[in-house]
Amino acid sequence: MTQATIRIEDPDQPVLRALLAEADAFYGALYPPEHNHLLDVASLQAPGVAFHVAPIDGRIAGFGALVAQDDGWAEIKRMYVATASRGQGIGRLILEALEHHAQRIGVRRLRLETGTRQPAALSLYRAAGFQPRGRFGRYIANPTSLFFEKALSASGATGR
Repeated sequence: MTQATIRIEDPDQPVLRALLAEADAFYGALYPPEHNHLLDVASLQAPGVAFHVAPIDGRIAGFGALVAQDDGWAEIKRMYVATASRGQGIGRLILEALEHHAQRIGVRRLRLETGTRQPAALSLYRAAGFQPRGRFGRYIANPTSLFFEKALSASGATGR
């Protein structure tokens, strides 16, 4: 298992823009454009958004964002692990950091949208306790989107 100290950074950096572009290409190869719900750099810098990165051996191995909502929940967005860093547990580390951040800011429920063509992501979310749910927010129904939710407790333990 890889060890990393996940930290919040401004996504408007050349190395992060390059990794965001890699992620965009990855998702673009899997899904039609209308099924990709990616936040751009400006959106990742908005108030209420915390962009977490996983630096490993001097490079950014992955990232994920937490987008807080006004009514006690937050959405996980832009989860991505660089191709060269997959299979090392980095996605799990980023997801744990996002959950801990959510708990620190008083979030009681996490939600996310992911795609049907990402078995590793689906396994990660299910193993972390995310449960299937219906679409939420501004998402429209499409055949490649799946929606998940996880309740968080005030003590830091997950609830069901």
